Amino acid sequence: MDDLSNTVVAGLQTGGNGMLESRREQMFPKFAPNEIDRMRRFGEIRHYAIDEYLFLTGEIPPGMFVIISGRVSIEARDRPGRTERIVELGAGDFIAEVAQLSGGLALVDARAIEPVESLIILPSRLRALLIADVELGERIMRALVLRRVFLIETGSGGPCLIGHDAHPGMVRLLEFLARNAYPHQVMDPTKDPDAQAFLNNYPCKPEELPLVICPNGAILKNPSEVELGRALGMVPPKLEERCYDLAIVGAGPGGLAAAVYAASEGLSVGVFDARAFGGQAGASSCIENYLGFPTGISGQALAGRAYVQAQKFGVEMIIPETVTNLRCEQYPFAIGLVDGRSVAALSVVIASGARYRRPNIPNLEHFEGRGVWYWASPIEARLCRNEEVVLVGGGNSAGQAAVFLSHYAKKVWMLVRGPSLSQSMSQYLIDRIAATANIELLTCTEIVELSGDEQGQLARVRWRDRTGGDVEKAIRNVFLFIGAEPATAWLSDCNVSRDSKGFVQTGTDIPAGGRSAVDGASPPASLESSVAGVFAVGDVRFGSVKRVGAAIGEGATVVPQIHAFLEAARTSRSEQSAQASAA
Repeated sequence: MDDLSNTVVAGLQTGGNGMLESRREQMFPKFAPNEIDRMRRFGEIRHYAIDEYLFLTGEIPPGMFVIISGRVSIEARDRPGRTERIVELGAGDFIAEVAQLSGGLALVDARAIEPVESLIILPSRLRALLIADVELGERIMRALVLRRVFLIETGSGGPCLIGHDAHPGMVRLLEFLARNAYPHQVMDPTKDPDAQAFLNNYPCKPEELPLVICPNGAILKNPSEVELGRALGMVPPKLEERCYDLAIVGAGPGGLAAAVYAASEGLSVGVFDARAFGGQAGASSCIENYLGFPTGISGQALAGRAYVQAQKFGVEMIIPETVTNLRCEQYPFAIGLVDGRSVAALSVVIASGARYRRPNIPNLEHFEGRGVWYWASPIEARLCRNEEVVLVGGGNSAGQAAVFLSHYAKKVWMLVRGPSLSQSMSQYLIDRIAATANIELLTCTEIVELSGDEQGQLARVRWRDRTGGDVEKAIRNVFLFIGAEPATAWLSDCNVSRDSKGFVQTGTDIPAGGRSAVDGASPPASLESSVAGVFAVGDVRFGSVKRVGAAIGEGATVVPQIHAFLEAARTSRSEQSAQASAA
């Protein structure tokens, strides 16, 4: 799939029904009878009568449908109580999208409009087909990705959010859905008569907005991300019954890389993340120094490809799901979840990354989600169109965000505490910032006060430079990118060695005497923690290079070390079993 990236980008630029027409052959490839014959060993035949549904939105389809005869109408629920036909499919066509790689919920209805004979390929067999038949697999994967892109662009099949565009809850949920590449629609009652009519028939309190109407008809009132994710079936059921060869905590670049390489080598893998795939890198508007992308690629696009690739190899993505602890005193290891359940794993990769620090500014927490942001996506950017904004930070992420926001904002005030950017930012970004007319860099400067309006939204910002001079401006949006601290609080129940700042120590960085090994003697691998079988990659690891490419490299490197540990653990258990039998 050498040109898949270009195909997806072109599809996104075309958008909506225009994309359906311009990419129809790639979105809906026709398979010849001999090609369907190549698929038969992966599936089974089923029949459907006229007007019988193959599956409904919000249900789990049995897998991918390859139509042998008959016709099927694919219909999307674009608004509550209303459906729209997307396309009719006939002999040689197939019905599926990305969710079917992992047994996810359907985002459309599929209804037989003629008697249908279909070959059904279960998700596990679909993944086997993609790997076994490269030519067919390439065409199917391209179609799966483009169909999801189309659904995202049109908002078809996902939840409908009713509320004001700038409402903090709306921004929070939109960010969550966008970061997880999940289709959705927004209905603002101040602009949309249908939304206002719905609220008239379903009155609610201001604090209950936004309302979320799920595809299955359930209505949620200002839900948390976890509540919404579970309502949409994003989290696999019965997690407590799982025992993975490898559990990865964190779906950033390092975690996704480890997942892809481990699953492609036959390990059962589960990836846990509390919010979305991509981590901090997923919020980067354009990564220009990543090998192989001379014109740059957004963090979301890079992570999205890895996310689909991982599912192709059978990785279970458990998002959103918060991991609260890791119990290392037992084996298999137990990964505790926020609802009290636990999941077993024979090995663990800590890839939970780092979070941007909160500066010591009075009332900062009050304005989080109400004008204070820790990322800069198109959702936040549209809130500050033609306005002045403040961005705090001097690293590459801050530089990328400043350049991105400059295309929307009237002016970007870039504040850094140090005397320059040269110690913390790549030169190409420094040059670009200097060449951007509406970015003004203020060194040796920091925010000292935030104040709001009557609705509790951020309204004014005051900052101070090293001379003691204060400047106050009417600014409604502040973006904070001021360094990071490791997300390792969940390791407090496990004796994984960490440095004074909380970063996980691995390999030769582990203090003397701090090692716990299966055989009591073997030295740790370079990415292995003080607990044998628990590894760390990416920003969370002590001494790591804080770059996307470095995290991906560590994610790939850790897999052979995991294999070595699992083999040692199997050998140790076999020897113990033999000794017990002899006794």
